[in-house]
Amino acid sequence: MPAPVRLVLVFHNHQPVGNFDSVVEQAYQDSYRPFLDVFEPFKNLQIALHTSGPLMEWLETHHPEYIDRLARLVSSGRIEIVGGAFYEPILTMISPEDRRGQIRTYTEWLEDHFNTRIRGMWVPERVWEQSLVTDIRAAGIYYTLLDDFHFKSAGLTEDLLHGYYITEDNGRLLSIFPGSERLRYTIPFADPETTIHYLKDVGEHHPGAVVAFGDDGEKFGVWPDTNKHVYSDGWLARFFGALTENGEWLEVTTPSKILDSVPPVAKIYLPEGSYREMTEWALPASRIEEFEQIRHEFDLDNQWHRIAPFVRGGYWRNFKVKYPETNEMYSRMQMVSRRVRDSVASPEAVNMARRELYRGQCNCGYWHGAFGGAYLPHLRNAIYNHLIAADNILDEAANRGLGEMATPWVEAVADDYDFDARQEIRLASNRLIALLAPACGGVLYELDVRAICLNVLATLARRHEGYHHLVLSGPTDNGQAVASIHHLVHFKQEGLDQRVQYDAYPRKSLIDHFFDTRVRADAVAAGNAAELGDFVRSPYDAKILRSSDRVQVQLTRQGFVDGHSVRLSKSVTLTANQSFFELTYLLEGLPQEKPLHLAVEMNFAGMPSGQDDRYFRDAAGNHLGQLGALLDLENTFSLNLVDHWQGLDVGLHMDRPTGFWTFPIETVSRSEGGFELVHQSTVVMPHWTVLADGHGQWRVTFQVGLDASLAESRILQESVAAV
Repeated sequence: MPAPVRLVLVFHNHQPVGNFDSVVEQAYQDSYRPFLDVFEPFKNLQIALHTSGPLMEWLETHHPEYIDRLARLVSSGRIEIVGGAFYEPILTMISPEDRRGQIRTYTEWLEDHFNTRIRGMWVPERVWEQSLVTDIRAAGIYYTLLDDFHFKSAGLTEDLLHGYYITEDNGRLLSIFPGSERLRYTIPFADPETTIHYLKDVGEHHPGAVVAFGDDGEKFGVWPDTNKHVYSDGWLARFFGALTENGEWLEVTTPSKILDSVPPVAKIYLPEGSYREMTEWALPASRIEEFEQIRHEFDLDNQWHRIAPFVRGGYWRNFKVKYPETNEMYSRMQMVSRRVRDSVASPEAVNMARRELYRGQCNCGYWHGAFGGAYLPHLRNAIYNHLIAADNILDEAANRGLGEMATPWVEAVADDYDFDARQEIRLASNRLIALLAPACGGVLYELDVRAICLNVLATLARRHEGYHHLVLSGPTDNGQAVASIHHLVHFKQEGLDQRVQYDAYPRKSLIDHFFDTRVRADAVAAGNAAELGDFVRSPYDAKILRSSDRVQVQLTRQGFVDGHSVRLSKSVTLTANQSFFELTYLLEGLPQEKPLHLAVEMNFAGMPSGQDDRYFRDAAGNHLGQLGALLDLENTFSLNLVDHWQGLDVGLHMDRPTGFWTFPIETVSRSEGGFELVHQSTVVMPHWTVLADGHGQWRVTFQVGLDASLAESRILQESVAAV
């Protein structure tokens, strides 16, 4: 009798750091719990399960019975637990020290909770570089699973992928299973017999073959329409039944049992990469469209299958180029990682800060493809929340306390914080942290409210995406009852084709515009107002002034406005123990008797629109509409953005009459649920008609306050209640 085909099923369950409890609860009810309900009665089947650290922590808090249930299945030999990096970072994005730390920490957690040995790990998003082998092995891991796409990129053909391979780096060996892309598309979207026929064909040509499947557990109930398909319509029960019924020639087993009983096929060195779709998403948007067109043309000639193994898309690290906001998070994370590594604080404080750092490395907010990723504000906010929390812990451990009761302190430091070979400036106090980029328009690109660990400049600009042609062509019926999210075309709101808009610059703060004096607010909001100056994105000279309780950055540029040479100076002043910063704008060399129109763009993120408890307020306390409202105010001295949910009140207070324009920045993006409109930030743009005085000058001073006292009082009440 021929040797049986051995099928290794590895399921990967994950929820990102910062996801809403209601969303995770729904995933539990729709996928994680019913999956075990169906699996448990099939006593002869064994699977491997990776549950990410963020999800496992959530389950331990909200559904400890699920943890107990897993432990029983592990104890009985039904499930092999697959480890990984605790908070699901892209391993190539973090330092070797953090890689090893994340993996070891999660291994210890899993072994403690499940009383089992952890031998393998899930590589997040299967993003691979060969040098990872050294750190993975140093962390005590012996095997992992990548896509067969990695192996095909190394030159292997389909008939060589029915086993596992050994790879090496610096003399350290690691076993790697090639996960079948074909099975990723048949499970659970094709009839179970399709998978059985494929495996039977493999067995006929390769007796004793090992075939591995590894993919998201959310395909079994969370992805659109899959709950009905997998459970109500019985797909999963039929699939497990088919595996059992074919037990004479098909053995469903675990990775560790394969390692203990089957030798590796050979040695292999794999090029950098990820699964096929990820490499496509990493391309620039225009190249994605070209890539898809070329693939379509070759498909028409039935030639794509011949060249596909030799075709690779982009490089994951270039998401940091494709989305500069991702680079901002990445560079901020690296800043915190260095602080944790170099800290001389107590081991307890360092461990607390390191755990916050690890949470801030969760990959989901750092990239975008078929999932919302970087386009989802709550994921970006969560990244910053944990990175700011780590900073807070380290500052308090260094006797640089936070809040009003702490000893006041303030500092200003210049360094290349975002890895662009140009100097940025970091202002920090016991209340706020601000990062400015003199070389990029003198903008303020990060502003942290330390009391609530919120970066109100975690913005995202509107940009061309390779899938926008699908939005602009309108909804279509793909003709499939249940589609993979890679093929799904669904519109979560009507009229999205009218909402696609692109920004010419990053949506940050202190962006200096000069418009025509007759420009209308709606033209500015639509991006149709012509720039008469050359200050946006242009370099400013920078100078730092320091005193014991204040620091100031002076930013200056000699530029042109409507053909006139104008000198613009803006100073940003941060004072110890104050929850505001002060701005002074000075224009010099103005033309006499010719008015100019200056508008200073401020963006505020993390304060979403759509709720009545998030609104604009004037000096008299009047509500002026939700934070997504389009306002055109004249001759006023102040405007506040109030967010009761965050417990934050942002106020702009001017020393001269000011006009205010406000409007939302909303993106049209793709997520696993389809195309959707997402609020990214609120633009507040004070603007003035500038007339030169007798010296050809004009000046305005204003404060931007970030009052988190409401949130701080809630935190205090919660801490008292806990005691």
